[in-house]
Amino acid sequence: MNAIISASELASELTGENPPVLLDVRWQLSMAKSAGEPPFDGRAAYESGHIPGAVYVDLDRELASAPGTHGRHPLPDLAEFGAAMRRSGVSSGTPVVVYDGGQGWAAARAWWLLRWTGHPDVRVLDGGLPTWEGALETSVPTPTEGDFQPAPAATGLLDADGAAALARSGLLLDARAGERYRGEVEPIDPVGGHIPGAVSAPTNENVGPDGRFLPAGQLADRFKSLGASEGTEVGVYCGSGVSAAHQVLALAAAGIPAALYVGSWSEWSSDPSRPVAVGPDPQ
Repeated sequence: MNAIISASELASELTGENPPVLLDVRWQLSMAKSAGEPPFDGRAAYESGHIPGAVYVDLDRELASAPGTHGRHPLPDLAEFGAAMRRSGVSSGTPVVVYDGGQGWAAARAWWLLRWTGHPDVRVLDGGLPTWEGALETSVPTPTEGDFQPAPAATGLLDADGAAALARSGLLLDARAGERYRGEVEPIDPVGGHIPGAVSAPTNENVGPDGRFLPAGQLADRFKSLGASEGTEVGVYCGSGVSAAHQVLALAAAGIPAALYVGSWSEWSSDPSRPVAVGPDPQ
């Protein structure tokens, strides 16, 4: 099943016999703001206008647990995640479409969590809300309670040790910007650099200038050039397991299964005993 849906396809499905549950996951990475500028408020953005019927999902509170030793966006408590999805109207037998403000990272995090916990039909709106040409609404819907019960898969998730091992035995992709991978800058985490053996693969190279994913064939060629040959086990990490989910989505679009290291660099770099590589060379 294609993990990506276009705005025109979504508009058609919303008027069909089995319309998808819509989740709005607008979010931006929290950075220090100058001149007292307030941080991005996803709920306020949602309430100012969203695709009709969409329910807001808070990435920081419902798609992650509190920051700590396991990173800035650790896995959510699965009971709480399941309850949040059911409140949003998610059922195992109903398709789900997730969108965000256009970057795609937050929507991909929701997509990955739902897929990893067993939902069979989840897609991301390609290009996010900016691609939607229909009307928006400001009223907040009250969806019928869903029945989704998270059942995590035995595969698809990496911890720090698993990521380190995969960097040696398979292909571990670093989805952050190249300068962070090389350790030239590190605006968020305590140490710059990358997991030894990881290959630089910035997430933004998976999309075109319009923010939409490149065609599947181009994505497949890109990942093949990075080392994703047939039979190679692939994993992805980023800063805190959000943009890396977008890369896992791009890999899925290219027909390549991949695991996600949710703790990512924010977990890895918090332990000074873990090795750090710098520069363009994976090692």
